[in-house]
Amino acid sequence: MPAACLHDCVPVAKDSSLRSQGSRLAAAAAVDFLTSVVFPAELLDDVYHAIEAHSYSAGIQPRTPEARVVQDADRLDSLGAIGIARCLLVGGRLDRPLCDPDDPFCDQRSPDDASYTLDHFYAKLLKLPATMQTAAGRAEAERRADLMRRYLDDLRQEIAR
Repeated sequence: MPAACLHDCVPVAKDSSLRSQGSRLAAAAAVDFLTSVVFPAELLDDVYHAIEAHSYSAGIQPRTPEARVVQDADRLDSLGAIGIARCLLVGGRLDRPLCDPDDPFCDQRSPDDASYTLDHFYAKLLKLPATMQTAAGRAEAERRADLMRRYLDDLRQEIAR
């Protein structure tokens, strides 16, 4: 529970050079906090690991059931209706164009999510279900990814008109 609650306690911007270290920074801050409130010392290493392993960009394989659950939960936040909203908000905040005007849906090119917002669906988001650690997480991720694919299909139809 503490790892789930504290996994994003150190916010690192999506375009920060510290992005790949964000989960370790959060893990250290969480352990510092938990130590200050007399949390059981024997659980600190597991909390640290669950937080450091949650991040996609950190690339750390979870070793415990708790770490697998926190990682799945964090990735689920990137999928579905909320995931679409987050992706579009972040793209706008980073001043990225919505899409490549010549190939909006990466039909003839590799996704470049550093340049185009919609490319992030193809570069990362739609790949997340395959990275889920639990059966329940995988099932929910697939459901949410299907919603995203329907959104992209609808957007494709509207752009084509």
